[in-house]
Amino acid sequence: MKEDFSAYPDVRKFLQYLAVEKNTSALTVKNYGADIAVFIEFLKTRYSGGFNWNDISVPDIRSYLAEMNGKKYARTTIARRISALRSFYKYLQRESRVKQNPFVKVRTPKLEKHLPVFLEELEINELLELPDKTDELGMRDQALLELLYATGCRVSELVGLTLETIDLGNMFVLLHGKGNKDRLVPIGHTCREAVERYLNDARGQLMAKYHAKAHEQLLVNRLGGPLTDRSVRRILDKYIKQLALRKNVSPHTIRHTFATHLLNHGADLRAVQELLGHANLSTTQIYTHVTTERITSVYEKNFPRA
Repeated sequence: MKEDFSAYPDVRKFLQYLAVEKNTSALTVKNYGADIAVFIEFLKTRYSGGFNWNDISVPDIRSYLAEMNGKKYARTTIARRISALRSFYKYLQRESRVKQNPFVKVRTPKLEKHLPVFLEELEINELLELPDKTDELGMRDQALLELLYATGCRVSELVGLTLETIDLGNMFVLLHGKGNKDRLVPIGHTCREAVERYLNDARGQLMAKYHAKAHEQLLVNRLGGPLTDRSVRRILDKYIKQLALRKNVSPHTIRHTFATHLLNHGADLRAVQELLGHANLSTTQIYTHVTTERITSVYEKNFPRA
């Protein structure tokens, strides 16, 4: 449901600023709007006669935190909402709409750090061997899985690939990532062969069989239409069940696997950052914890005086 901020022009201007000047994705702008809307509803109960953004104080924010804690909201939800409001007030302060940002005086809940789940090299190799390469949908699945692992792309980036954004001759794909940022990522020979096989022997055949409307999306569904995020998850789930893995594997797990394997084989952290499309190196650094844990485990198991 689209939030109505007609009574709050500062919020509308902030969301427009995010979309136009900051080039923030539509989903992120929508989430910011939703988080601010929840805070507005809270303020309406606290200020029955109406409020001004300058009225909001640290005690108001602490009461808001207490209400969310009382409702047993997850720490991640609370932290996200406070972060959105802190950014909103930073904007208001920059535009001289408020004198100070009370959110800078409030700490967000400390979040537990969860190390990313990834597949071992044997596991990913077994996964990539599962699709039936003699079947049209199997060839599609093979190309899909190879692209996920070879590029470390997000699901949205995968389904966003078109015939023009993949260059098999030079072995590159152009991924359209977060914040409308594009990046070139190389692919290996195995991935190229899988995509070539799919393009030559499966994509056109699937579209013709079901008289699908012409489109430029690289990956198609069983009826020849563009593949969706949900379909990718469903396809991956099918093969994970065949492997009988006990890990909770999603398309993002393959992204974690891509990054972890690169670092395990000596890749530079900044190069991995570029390949993943991370804006900040700190986001990529979580993978160093994974590889450090792995090194420590190997050391403890194999060094006689560990």
